[in-house]
Amino acid sequence: MVERKDLRQVRPYVYEIDRQYRHDMRVPARFYADELILEQVLGDQSLSQLVNVSTLPGVTKHVLAMPDIHQGYGSPIGGVAAMSVTDGIISPGMVGYDINCGVRLLASHIDRPMVAPYLANLASELYRQVPSGVGEKGFINLSYEELDDVLRHGSQWALKKGYARQEDLAHTEERGTMAGADPAQCSRRAKERGKTQLGTLGAGNHFAEVDEVAEIFDAEAAQAMGLFPGQVVVQIHCGSRGFGHQVCTDYVDSFQKVVHRYGIVLPDRQLVCAPFDSAEGRAYYAAMCAAANYAFANRQVLTHQIRGAFQTVLAGKVKNHSLFQVYDIAHNMAKVEFHTVDDQRLKLCVHRKGATRAFGPDSEVLPAGYRSIGQPVLVPGSMGTASYVLVGTAGSMAQTFGSTCHGAGRVLSRAAAKRQVHGGELRNHLQARGIEVRAGSLAGLAEEAPTAYKDVDHVVEVVHNAGIARKVARLAPLAVVKG
Repeated sequence: MVERKDLRQVRPYVYEIDRQYRHDMRVPARFYADELILEQVLGDQSLSQLVNVSTLPGVTKHVLAMPDIHQGYGSPIGGVAAMSVTDGIISPGMVGYDINCGVRLLASHIDRPMVAPYLANLASELYRQVPSGVGEKGFINLSYEELDDVLRHGSQWALKKGYARQEDLAHTEERGTMAGADPAQCSRRAKERGKTQLGTLGAGNHFAEVDEVAEIFDAEAAQAMGLFPGQVVVQIHCGSRGFGHQVCTDYVDSFQKVVHRYGIVLPDRQLVCAPFDSAEGRAYYAAMCAAANYAFANRQVLTHQIRGAFQTVLAGKVKNHSLFQVYDIAHNMAKVEFHTVDDQRLKLCVHRKGATRAFGPDSEVLPAGYRSIGQPVLVPGSMGTASYVLVGTAGSMAQTFGSTCHGAGRVLSRAAAKRQVHGGELRNHLQARGIEVRAGSLAGLAEEAPTAYKDVDHVVEVVHNAGIARKVARLAPLAVVKG
């Protein structure tokens, strides 16, 4: 287990484990923290997992972890690793089971006082329109042929079916469609699980949340995104549901034999992988892209349903209650990108597991309206706490392969949280603070209690002060829908 004596502080908020720490490390392991987060990180195996990632073939420059780091499957959640596409690997465990779990921010033209009289009804209607819970089915039952169309085209499918607007796609990472998706690389079992779950939240830390813009830190960036103080906005946090989980399960299982075939030595079998430029690596990448497209379409259908809930409750009562999309980002993905490393322009497969892409200003992949400010980054807090809107920076491009944190990061397991927190008491506490809560499970509420997570304000201060993202706005919860 990594100890404090094994760390070197590179500069404020940045620590490093040198290559000499272990004989099989190919690159240093670097992470972002302050004193408080450092103590939390040293309490689990996440830094040892980060060291394990540094031993994999083709790893470039250094492996990284954000301040929301915590122990995960194989590699830490909050981890970033860039692999050469010619002699590096791709690993399902370094992407995660919930492929393209991500966050979408919708914004209204109204403020809190305008919606306050209808907030309870709005929360109930959102709960009705947004199916949530383990294995919960949605309103759309796809044929296998239609599902393959979703897997190939993602948000483009939703646009064709009337669930999206053109401007939604323009304000979605990759415009809501990962190129290279191939439904043929996904198992029948994955498709069985995905057929009925489009337009659903799931459970765990997934949610739909009505928020108020409580504070603006960067007026120029906020204006570019259409944000203003007191504004009512909505966050959606979910991913590829059972479909993506099954894709990951299938390839973790099949890659157990692949690593031996290619002579890859693993410090942890949970890091099973294949050469990126191999038949097996290409098959997983195509299946992962298909799962990512499912997730983009899932959040898009949820957007359609949330717009419907606002219409049902507010029509005839509040003028101009429509919702526009600010941005949609992924935080469990492996993406092929070009980055400058030691003055060389390299083509890399960047794994971000519980980490968010945070491209800086002037990036060609951003919508025209955001190129001067950088990519919007959405950082949801734990239930009942603040969330943040950030932007990517030149610093994130130089330091972290254009990456930053994705949330608060757990400090308690779900089982530990349930032992310490009673769901009913938590719901009453949130209601007493004026936060409407709709949830199908009190145990599920307890698992996601704020005490189970790091302080999101603290995490965001680290990435802001380290220069790998910049604060734009702080959001405060008004109503929460959970599985």
